[in-house]
Amino acid sequence: MAPAGDAARDELARFLKSRRKRLTPGDVGLPAGPHRRTRGLRREEVAVLAGLSPTWYTYLEQGRHIRPSLEVLNSLAKVLRLSEDERRYMHILVHGKVINPQPLDMAAPVDEVLGQLMVITEHSLYPVYATNQYCDLIAWNPAAEEWYDDFGAMAPHERNFLRWVLTSPVARERLVDWEKDCHDLVARWHAEVGRWPQDGRIVALVDELSRLSPHFARWWDEHEVREHRIRLRRILHPTLGLRTLRIVPMYAPETEPSGVVFHLPVADEGDQPI
Repeated sequence: MAPAGDAARDELARFLKSRRKRLTPGDVGLPAGPHRRTRGLRREEVAVLAGLSPTWYTYLEQGRHIRPSLEVLNSLAKVLRLSEDERRYMHILVHGKVINPQPLDMAAPVDEVLGQLMVITEHSLYPVYATNQYCDLIAWNPAAEEWYDDFGAMAPHERNFLRWVLTSPVARERLVDWEKDCHDLVARWHAEVGRWPQDGRIVALVDELSRLSPHFARWWDEHEVREHRIRLRRILHPTLGLRTLRIVPMYAPETEPSGVVFHLPVADEGDQPI
C-alpha cells in the first residue's frame, strides 16, 4: 500500500499535532513554568526531545513535502508516548507499510493463541500451519504432516517451511509444481523481509539458503516480490493422490510477525473432493 501523497502528509501533520497537545511538560520531564499558555507540549520541545531541528519538525506539522525516516518516526513515537498502533499508523502514512512491527498487547500470548488454532483444527482433513517472518514452522495440525512431511521429527533448525520446500526430496515429491511453488514462496518471502531491514538472522538465513539451493540464490537475486495472497497449490497426497488446495494466508496485528496458512479443497478436472 502506498502513502497517499498530500493527503497522507496532511493527516500526519494533524496526527502529530493532536498527540503533542495531549501531553504535558511533566509527562516528559520538563518544567511547566508559571506563564505557560500553550496546551500540551510546544513544537520546539518535541523537536529537541526527538533530536530534530525545530524548523524541520514545524514543517512536519505543516504538511510540507518532506519524508521523515524510520528513525525519526520511531523517535517521535517515543517522545510523544505513542502506542504501537499509533506508531504503525505513522509508518503507513509515510512509508505505506509498517517497518519492524512490534507485538501488540493481547489477552493471551501469541503462542497460546496459535496453539489453540491447531487444537481446534486437529481433526481437519486439510493442513493448517503457522510460520513467522523467518518461515519457521511454529505450529501445525496433524493434517499438515499428512499432506507435507513429518515436521515434528525434524531438528528444530530444519523446521523451516522455505528450507523444507527448497531442499527436501519429500517436497519435490509432494509439490507437483515444485519449481513454480518454490519461486512463489521466495518472492513472497522477499516482500516480507522488506519489513525487517536490520534483522541479522534474516541476512544469515538468506546466505544459508543461497548455499543450500542454487534455485534460491538465482531467484533471490532477481528481486521478484509478491504479497501473501490466496493461490492454488497442487499436492500429491500419499494415499489420496493428486489434489488441488487453495492456500489462504491469514494475519492479525496481534500475532505479527506470525501468520496462519489454511488450506481449502478445490475440485478440478483430475481431482475428487475428499
